[in-house]
Amino acid sequence: MDRLGAKWIKIAVLYFALGIGYGLFMHYTIQLKWAATHAHINLVGWVSAAIIGLIYSVYKDAGETTLAKAQFWLFNIGLPFLLLGMIFIYVDVPRGVMEFCVSGGGSAVALSVVLFVVNVYKNVKPKT
Repeated sequence: MDRLGAKWIKIAVLYFALGIGYGLFMHYTIQLKWAATHAHINLVGWVSAAIIGLIYSVYKDAGETTLAKAQFWLFNIGLPFLLLGMIFIYVDVPRGVMEFCVSGGGSAVALSVVLFVVNVYKNVKPKT
């Protein structure tokens, strides 16, 4: 089974491909109003996930904690909901669905970041 760092990196490259594809879609359809979603795919999905994966690859003890596993699942369940909710802002869906996705997904991602910070401060130690 892959270590958690490798899983983060593999998910990050999927967000990278999605971000490039979404950017091309915006360009060819001239739907520039979705730039915030595009930015979240790239910065939260690609860049943040890749950096987390690199940190957990270098500091393997931090990547094997219960905090790291909970953070992984909160982030990777929450982010797709957040991104869908951001798309739903400009699509004709019931407001409650959009708010659930943005608030629920965004809260899950925010909580995962809190768990990441706690995990880093508890388990990332200088190499001796």
